[in-house]
Amino acid sequence: MAAVSGDVERRYRNVRAALGRNGLDAAVVAGSEYTGFEGAVTYLSGFVIVHRYAYVVLPLEGEPAIVFPSEARYVGEHRTTWIDEQVFVETPGAWIRDRARERGWERVGVYGLDYVMPVRDYRALADGGPELVPFDVEFDHARAVKSEEELASVRESVRINTEGFWIFLEELAPGRTEAEVLAPCERYFVEQGCGRLTMDMVLVGEEPGAALPEFRIASRERRIERGDLVLPSLEIAGPGGHWVEVSRAVAADGEPGEATKRMLEAYEEYMEAAAGAMHPGASAHDVHRAVSKGFHDRGYTLGHVTGHSIGMTMIEFPKIGEGIETELAENMVFSMHPHAIADDGRSCLYMQDTWLVTADGGEALAGLPMRIFRDSDSRP
Repeated sequence: MAAVSGDVERRYRNVRAALGRNGLDAAVVAGSEYTGFEGAVTYLSGFVIVHRYAYVVLPLEGEPAIVFPSEARYVGEHRTTWIDEQVFVETPGAWIRDRARERGWERVGVYGLDYVMPVRDYRALADGGPELVPFDVEFDHARAVKSEEELASVRESVRINTEGFWIFLEELAPGRTEAEVLAPCERYFVEQGCGRLTMDMVLVGEEPGAALPEFRIASRERRIERGDLVLPSLEIAGPGGHWVEVSRAVAADGEPGEATKRMLEAYEEYMEAAAGAMHPGASAHDVHRAVSKGFHDRGYTLGHVTGHSIGMTMIEFPKIGEGIETELAENMVFSMHPHAIADDGRSCLYMQDTWLVTADGGEALAGLPMRIFRDSDSRP
């Protein structure tokens, strides 16, 4: 294998330790063009999927391989991977099955078995191949603690994403379409090296000062009206490939509704609670209880996961949620976004932050004040 950095060696060492703990002979790590789910392959190989999908096969002992479908031979920069064995075959699942037979692998952990792996490869791999063991949780736990090199990438992504919010705020005005407001953000993200690794959506309302809870693609037809509450969902990965999520709600030439203001009170409590609760040794369950308390006390339901680990894949384990007993450790990174929804389902509040677990508690990396902005506001 080509020379790799100490951080790559650390990644392989951690994943192999997880293989050993679970009695597995190898890991098959799937990545696809499905936005946000390319990163596991990048994490283990350095290769960025441009189209279709790929696998990294990492044995407990021996050198890794990266496997592509034949039609992807000229899609992506294959020289960017540090893995020497690059394989192009008609059905990657069949090749991985045959490699397992050749090497005597009996149990193989598969990351992406539920969401990412194409059916044709699963069918080939399962046809007389090794026992396939779901490996999503174990793989994500092995990469949950970020190195200093990774944290530098996370902070750069946060810088880019936060600037994207300020651009959104500057562009938003009654009379402009949702797409017109969001387009300059997307242009900035691409200019800063995010490439295609962006997922930008909006939540808007049909009543003054409130937003409906459904995420949607920014419309070229719908124009922002006076009194609208607009919630941009800005999710990007910077040049280093680490996803982050940062955003705040914006009121367009008006005031938030009373229900929205009460949700904001719960958000203010959540920020303080998260800073204290997200310390090494705390369980994900305990953090969830602490940050959701203000919402539940006010009678709101949480319609989206409270939070989740985030890295080169947009959504990683562990989740911040009920019954998740995984303990937090220093240098874990989490996206937190309680999705507060009123009983009538006609208003919500959804704001995002990327948090770092430090020895002293949680640190919200963007440093944005927890408030609902007005379209007339300017950046500090």
